[in-house]
Amino acid sequence: MKRITHIALIAVLALGLSIPAVQAEKKLAQTGMQFLSVGIDARATAMGDAYTTIDAGASSIFYNPACMALFNTTLDFTASQMTWIADINYFAGALAYRPKRGLYGVLGISFVSVDYGDFLGTTFSRQLEIGYEDTGVFSPSAMAIGVTYANSLTDRFSIGGTVKAVYQDLGSHTVVVDEQMKYDDITEEDLTSEKFDMSVAAFDFGTFYRTGFKSLVFGMSVRNFSNEVEYEKESFQLPLTFRIGISADVLDFLPFDLEGQSFIVSIDAAHPRSFPEYISIGGEYNLLDILSLRAGYVGNQDDYGLTAGFGVQKYGVGIHYSYSPFDVFDDISRISVRLSL
Repeated sequence: MKRITHIALIAVLALGLSIPAVQAEKKLAQTGMQFLSVGIDARATAMGDAYTTIDAGASSIFYNPACMALFNTTLDFTASQMTWIADINYFAGALAYRPKRGLYGVLGISFVSVDYGDFLGTTFSRQLEIGYEDTGVFSPSAMAIGVTYANSLTDRFSIGGTVKAVYQDLGSHTVVVDEQMKYDDITEEDLTSEKFDMSVAAFDFGTFYRTGFKSLVFGMSVRNFSNEVEYEKESFQLPLTFRIGISADVLDFLPFDLEGQSFIVSIDAAHPRSFPEYISIGGEYNLLDILSLRAGYVGNQDDYGLTAGFGVQKYGVGIHYSYSPFDVFDDISRISVRLSL
């Protein structure tokens, strides 16, 4: 086991050290359905999304499904809401069920719903001088629904996976039947209405390992693995992301005991398909399992970096808030509610 631990730690460090070497490589616009890569859970985003090794109950489904096997109640439920940039509204929820005290593992279901807002549609027109006419309002949307299973194979090692259906609806739009036609030759008879929507199956999976040294743990996850999909002529994949992380309660390393307190420090190294690699660092100070103060930093980002938040929990009910300042867009606030029974 010690050898496995050493290898894993070396892997985390190697990935982290390799990130500065690839900063110059710009990986942009290589994937679609980017709503899947936006963090929504308030506790996770307050910690800079350095969440691969955090015991988070049902919300682990969105970060590392293996960690869903770690909670010790029968039911765990979480719901989150936020308004993203450009007034895009997100709502997500997840439920985890642990029958027979986890004897057969943990089952979970989850969903993410995205409302992109209302847009004014137009279509080609020869009858109007402006060359187009209004077709009314359309409202693009997206959704992902998943089923998750996680299990602790030993008292140190857990695995988990999610199968999810991802759907995106960009509305109905007018297109030219013959794409080879010149603009001046197009008439209303050459146009047709086409619905732009798409669904695809995707997979997440992850692992979690307790090293046995104090509270030191590490884990990895792969999210949004799928086949290529195609809109019209352009094909793309979902925002595949590989993450590897490590965390510990640093108060465990002090020579004295601070009863009723903990301070978790978590570090994730992320390798996304569409963006440069980056490191996330998060911290959570917990007092008497009631009040939590959190902060995080996401490296190698142009518009944001620092995050912060807090949480209050008691009798199995928790309310969490996170704040992410942006340089160009409006600042982002997220609220999550957690219920454990």
